Amino acid sequence: MERFAIVTGASKGLGKEIASLFLESGVNVIGISRTENNHLSILANELNKSYHHYSCDLTDHNALQSTYEQISELLLTVDLTSLQLVNNAATIEPISPSINITSEELIQHFQLNTIAPMLLTNFFLKKAFESEIPFMAVTITSGAADRPIYGWSAYGSSKASINMFTKTVALEQEELATGNKVIAFNPGVMDTEMQEEIRSSSKEQFSDVESFINFKKNNLLNDPRLVAGVLIDILNDEGVMNGKIYDIKNYV
Repeated sequence: MERFAIVTGASKGLGKEIASLFLESGVNVIGISRTENNHLSILANELNKSYHHYSCDLTDHNALQSTYEQISELLLTVDLTSLQLVNNAATIEPISPSINITSEELIQHFQLNTIAPMLLTNFFLKKAFESEIPFMAVTITSGAADRPIYGWSAYGSSKASINMFTKTVALEQEELATGNKVIAFNPGVMDTEMQEEIRSSSKEQFSDVESFINFKKNNLLNDPRLVAGVLIDILNDEGVMNGKIYDIKNYV
């Protein structure tokens, strides 16, 4: 009897810490990212758990479909007791006033931040329902979903879409009485590569860049491992509320 968790963007940052803590808590992990992190394979071996990595560019719909099919085949070979999905992979780019964003940039952004999480959630919700396996999906969101930020029109819109998707699918699952849950989680500002990208923006691209530079200078960025621990605790809570947008600020 095995528990499995699927984590996108598992090779670094918050995704790596989430995957590590899953393994440490006895959950087998399937990582989806463009690059592999050997630390996770080593950790899994030490803990006598399994870590499977699937290299995938989530902006490529065909690659995403193929990866889902490969994971489905893997899951058929195990005695699965529960399945969790963490839609963590995302990009902040393009950071720019909306009038300067190209159609190609916009399409790629929404494919990664919005469409891929929606598709993966739908894929595995259906699989879990057909297999009668308890399932929970969480997508990483942002406070930018709730307020406009200069230069972040794409990012804020993609995360707002995720929040409404989460609430709507949770409503549907409740009415269908599947027992499956879909939530979102706002990790706040963390010390990750995404923050480095934000700090490297020009004032013309992102008018609040100085504030984010000061977050780093004043040690106000959350440790990704601490944030990952909060998320794991939420996922393990039997009272988790379907459709809720959880926020790190309520826990630390």
